[in-house]
Amino acid sequence: MTTLSSFPRKREPRFLFGWVPACAGMTICLLLAAPLLADSGLPPARWANEQLPDPRQEAQATALMEELRCLVCQGQSIADSDAELAGDMRALVRQRIAAGESPEQVRAWLIQRYGNWVSYRPPVEPVTWPLWAAPVLLLVTGAWLLRKRLARRRG
Repeated sequence: MTTLSSFPRKREPRFLFGWVPACAGMTICLLLAAPLLADSGLPPARWANEQLPDPRQEAQATALMEELRCLVCQGQSIADSDAELAGDMRALVRQRIAAGESPEQVRAWLIQRYGNWVSYRPPVEPVTWPLWAAPVLLLVTGAWLLRKRLARRRG
């Protein structure tokens, strides 16, 4: 009768000499390559970082740029963002305002191109009603809960 102990044991591969170095090497290569591919290397658009010669038009452009969301950063306006796309959008805003378009026309064009999300002031329409109603509903709910809690303390 043969027992399990009579069979020769397989040598377990050492953990450190398996797949770990390969994964670590690939991870390091990806981390080093990612910043290299982040920017295009192209020069910024002319009006991305330059002001318009007309101070009135520049004031209109700056006010509009502060109301438009950067599509890359998502939490910053295009006026504050350093992303390349934000620079391109700043240049577009300045070019269109310099060409004589009103800020509302430029905003409408950007919303048509990128959607309502690009504006910090989304329009009131059936799709955005929950967005506009949520703060009011939260305040009403909070006041109702506070009233109930205060009524329990009194009674």
